[in-house]
Amino acid sequence: MPGFASLAMINLDAEDPAALATFYSQVLGWELQHSDAEYAMIGDGSTTIGFGKVPGYSAPGWPKEAAPKRYHLDLYVDDLDKAEEQALALGATKPAEHPTPDRWRVLLDPAGHPFDICLRS
Repeated sequence: MPGFASLAMINLDAEDPAALATFYSQVLGWELQHSDAEYAMIGDGSTTIGFGKVPGYSAPGWPKEAAPKRYHLDLYVDDLDKAEEQALALGATKPAEHPTPDRWRVLLDPAGHPFDICLRS
């Protein structure tokens, strides 16, 4: 069935939009297109992610969610160990509890959102 809309962009809640945009810009290698205290945006020419300030923002936590998880991103990588090391150096953290499958790992971005790094097929 054909759709009637197309995805314009994805927007993520944040306490510090500029910091979260900088983190994902460095992880993905995307251009920082806009950045101020209330809103920031990154893109690669075809896909855009926005980061909006939400007063009273609280991270969902993982795996025991203090607030409901709102989303998570799956990112392809060629080397799990190297990608994990690079993400941690940029400010990601490892949750205390996480699955340890061979093909993917869970990390938390600086705002506390979980994201997965997954081996490229």
